[in-house]
Amino acid sequence: MEPIYACLRERARQIVSTFPPPDFYQEQSRACEFSKRFLKNDPALKKLHGFVADHLEDNFGHGLQHAVKVTIDAGALLYIEGQVAGYGKSMLAHRIQVVQCAGLLHDIKRKKKEHAKLGAAHAREILKDYPLAPAEIEDICRAIHNHEAFKEDILITSAKGALVSDCLYDADKFRWGPDNFTDTLWDMISFYNPPLSKFMARYPQGMEGLEKIKTTFRTQTGKKYGPRFIDLGLAIGKKLYGVIQAEFIDSI
Repeated sequence: MEPIYACLRERARQIVSTFPPPDFYQEQSRACEFSKRFLKNDPALKKLHGFVADHLEDNFGHGLQHAVKVTIDAGALLYIEGQVAGYGKSMLAHRIQVVQCAGLLHDIKRKKKEHAKLGAAHAREILKDYPLAPAEIEDICRAIHNHEAFKEDILITSAKGALVSDCLYDADKFRWGPDNFTDTLWDMISFYNPPLSKFMARYPQGMEGLEKIKTTFRTQTGKKYGPRFIDLGLAIGKKLYGVIQAEFIDSI
């Protein structure tokens, strides 16, 4: 990473530290803790986590750290939404396993064009050796296929499959809040290394993209908390933009 971007990343992280964390993590702490423990203790997920750690590159800021955050939040969302849907304890645990498999694998082909479609096909091959029913593997693959914003989704006819897909989508889009300015943006810049002038010229467009994400959340829990993630990201982004103009104008 160029020195100017290393400095901007540190300034961005300082700005993020002045904001409160998304309230999802406090108000839904029980669901989040359950999801973390489940990911840590489930044997199939432990195995899959090891596979992803070995095979997932730092894909434009969508590497292992991103995958694990998405996985935990997707599990928490399914914990909440599954209870609302009337899932029993055993069913709830089983479907959390399914959505967490999708979370770990959702960006396995991130560097490829049409990465969601290719990732879904690759996940199907990976999961052949896991203790999952064919229908569960299909739910995982369809969720991966459908996790991009502003793309045409494939139809999911079962309510259980649709919930997996929606929870994965919302958890992935939570990352466009504060996480975007602590890690994702800078990892992408490190790969592309654009001139600062080009970065600043595209900055307003990026902020508009964040604003558009606010309307796309799919679960009821995602619709409640997702826009709050994005609002935090927008506030951080606006403050960072002002800092760049004030402190780094001579570098543009």
